[in-house]
Amino acid sequence: MSNILILIFDSAFPASFIPQLTDELSKVDGKLKLTESLLESKNLEIKKINDEKKASMAAQFAAEATLRRVHAAQKDDDMPPIEAILAPLEAELKLARQEIAKLQDDNKALDRLTKSKEAALLEAERTVQVAMAKASMVDDLQNKNQELMKQIEICQEENKILDKMHRQKVAEVEKLTQTVRELEEAVLAGGAAANAVRDYQRKVQEMNEERKTLDRELARAKVTANRVATVVANEWKDANDKVMPVKQWLEERRFLQGEMQQLRDKLNIAERTAKSEAQLKEKYQLRLKVLEETLRGSSSSSSSSRSASDGRSTSNGPSRRQSLGGADNLSKYGSNGFLPKRSPSSQRALSSSTSAVLKHAKGTSKSFDGGTRSLDRGSKALLNGGSPNCSFNQPTDVPKVTESSDTWKGNPDEKPTDFPPADTEDKVPGMLYDLLQKEVVALRKAGHEKDQSLKDKDDAIEMLAKKVETLTKAMEVEAKKMRREVAAMEKEVAAMRVDKEHENRAKRFSHSKSTVSAAQVLPVRTEAWGVAG
Repeated sequence: MSNILILIFDSAFPASFIPQLTDELSKVDGKLKLTESLLESKNLEIKKINDEKKASMAAQFAAEATLRRVHAAQKDDDMPPIEAILAPLEAELKLARQEIAKLQDDNKALDRLTKSKEAALLEAERTVQVAMAKASMVDDLQNKNQELMKQIEICQEENKILDKMHRQKVAEVEKLTQTVRELEEAVLAGGAAANAVRDYQRKVQEMNEERKTLDRELARAKVTANRVATVVANEWKDANDKVMPVKQWLEERRFLQGEMQQLRDKLNIAERTAKSEAQLKEKYQLRLKVLEETLRGSSSSSSSSRSASDGRSTSNGPSRRQSLGGADNLSKYGSNGFLPKRSPSSQRALSSSTSAVLKHAKGTSKSFDGGTRSLDRGSKALLNGGSPNCSFNQPTDVPKVTESSDTWKGNPDEKPTDFPPADTEDKVPGMLYDLLQKEVVALRKAGHEKDQSLKDKDDAIEMLAKKVETLTKAMEVEAKKMRREVAAMEKEVAAMRVDKEHENRAKRFSHSKSTVSAAQVLPVRTEAWGVAG
């Protein structure tokens, strides 16, 4: 019993203790059988004692009858005394009563033992039920552990696949970062060249402005000299003759008109340079946005980001090509609209170094731009007030400083301020951008294909996950069915046990009733005998 109680109070009840419990149950059943056999033997002894008691009572009644007869027939004086006859009989009665008391004590002790053993049996059955419940729980937990182990293996395989995909994407991102770095280096190199060209253009612009100021000072000096001459000439003339001549008036008018035209040209040039600088800023911002979008499009794997990156690439392609083309063309001219002078040696070096590159760049730029450059030329020409027939490489943003022919007729010593346009142009940055843009398009296509393959794999993984879910649901349904069947079997077993317990209790109750009735009969008879005595 102590072992059973220890097993009951143990919280972690493993399945390995079930055979021990079965052994102990078999031992308890053997002890019960022994106690039942002892009870049967004791019952037989009680029956024998009752029979002996009945025989003794019959002998007692016979002795009493003989005593009555003796008292009735007190004729012989030689008969022994009654006390001598009753003394052995009373001694036998006392011994029989003592044996009866001992037997009643034994019956009470046996009843106590049977009750304690019944309680032990009930406790053992309860422990067995608890052990069976725990064993079923252990089986369920083992089944759940097996299912979880299978799911863990599936998740580990999925993690391996995802790790491989992550490594591939990391390698792609590293490649794209390298390409972006190369593009940044190329952009920086182009920016350095553009800065150098701007420095030269600023220097040329400063020289032109100095020349214009000198020309104005000369013109003003001539005007003042002419005025002084007219004043000196008018001093000796009459009042009627003191009139400004027509030629002088026309020259002064032309000079003032020329100064007004120069001021207007300066205003237009300043406005156009501001516009060109704003356009350059916007173009550089567009370049940075394109680079950021390429990085984001390559790193993200969702379909929405892919569609957005494709839309941005298609929408930003012509603008980016125009931005670099416009930047190259604008970098060739200064803010005043004049071309820098180039030496023939530098022109030959440029033509010899870029002749092979330009042949390839023309076809690529035409095929990639798709006619967008011609539209930009026409729109720029119309905005700047120039003719649409002018070429894209000519400075459409810079107006031609034209003055009337009559303005400078009176000043034959002055030189023209316009420079002849240069024949050669540097188109290397545009070609480089075409090549880089082609590489970007190829990378985007490759990224799109890889994203599509990843999407297909994700769909396959989702299908497998759905299949696994259906299988798990089917397993759960089967497990529920098995549990219901086990519960029904346990209920049937419990009902059978309850029926057996009721039968055993009925038998024990009948035995206890018989023993109680026998115990009640004995004192009644003793009382009757005492009354009779």
